[in-house]
Amino acid sequence: MASPKYITNIDKVTQLSQIERDQLRPITDKFVFRVNDYYLNLIDWDDPNDPIRKLVIPNTGELREYGRWDASDEDTNYVVPGCQHKYRTTALLIVSEVCGAYCRYCFRKRLFRNDVKEAMADVTPGIEYISRHPEINNVLLTGGDSLILATSKLRNILEQLRAIEHVKIIRLGSKIPVFNPMRIYEDPDLLQLISEFSSADKRIYVMAHINHPREITAEARKCFEALHKAGAIVVNQTPILKGINDDEKVLGELLDKLSWAGVTPYYFFINRPVAGNSDFVIPLRRAYELVEGAKARTSGLGKRVRLSMSHTSGKIEILAIENGMAYLKYHQSRDDEYGKFMMLECPEDAAWFDDLPGNESYWKKPEKKLAEAVSVNEL
Repeated sequence: MASPKYITNIDKVTQLSQIERDQLRPITDKFVFRVNDYYLNLIDWDDPNDPIRKLVIPNTGELREYGRWDASDEDTNYVVPGCQHKYRTTALLIVSEVCGAYCRYCFRKRLFRNDVKEAMADVTPGIEYISRHPEINNVLLTGGDSLILATSKLRNILEQLRAIEHVKIIRLGSKIPVFNPMRIYEDPDLLQLISEFSSADKRIYVMAHINHPREITAEARKCFEALHKAGAIVVNQTPILKGINDDEKVLGELLDKLSWAGVTPYYFFINRPVAGNSDFVIPLRRAYELVEGAKARTSGLGKRVRLSMSHTSGKIEILAIENGMAYLKYHQSRDDEYGKFMMLECPEDAAWFDDLPGNESYWKKPEKKLAEAVSVNEL
């Protein structure tokens, strides 16, 4: 199969009418646009509410005033340029500002601004930091999309990380398995690279971003199988998104199809309150009910998924929302308060942890670890 053709100009999406393209141009002037013909062919163009379309085709709501550029204050997690260290055992290397697709709900839209530079072509400072911190046993390559990197570039990074004895797990954050699966299963060098560095005691995980069951095509399943045979473990995470997967039948089907393909359902996320994302917002109570309804439709394998918020203070798991109360705990904690239980009033319109009255008593705002890290919220 030929490599898909990438499109970065909304005027080249001929499935849209000229009127639609004219309406969307101001959005693509503010937020970058990128898609490919393989993914465009998954869209039912006769349906204006098609969920695949909403994932990658801009919407006018992106210009609405809403949220913050960096809703989880990631700028405070940088320890050296290009490297974040928020949780004790995990480091993030921001290796790319490019994605296969620029998902319209992206929580890192700030990376695609011309005045922001967080990804580093030279990851040496981050790798040197990781080597000096033996508590870090797993590293996530993210951005952007780690699998958008040339295989030779990826090899260079993996070789350096595998030279650090205490790094046991390397994670590759990517939507490529469903956005351009051919990039993976038609690249023997990439599969060889994974097989070299994913061993019985030091595994490579692919952290896939699959938002809807229709993305799991025959090509995507072929990609999963190639990754499995190479020794990678594939898991999936997706936010619950209004108009895309806010349906318990859809989410249940996603859990089933992932499990059938050997992809572990890992996280359902609450979509972060990021600038441009207002059209995708779902109240916390509704998201909880959708996830519980989806889990009721699937086996125990699908029920492994956790519903969480990636908050400034940590990953907050939503255990239950009943009778106007939210029951939460820290699934990960910036301040080493893992497992801390919280019970807070949950207003009907609450869509984020900060919307819950009394939340401020459970966490404090962080200070920067790296003075020169750009605070995008202040630009």
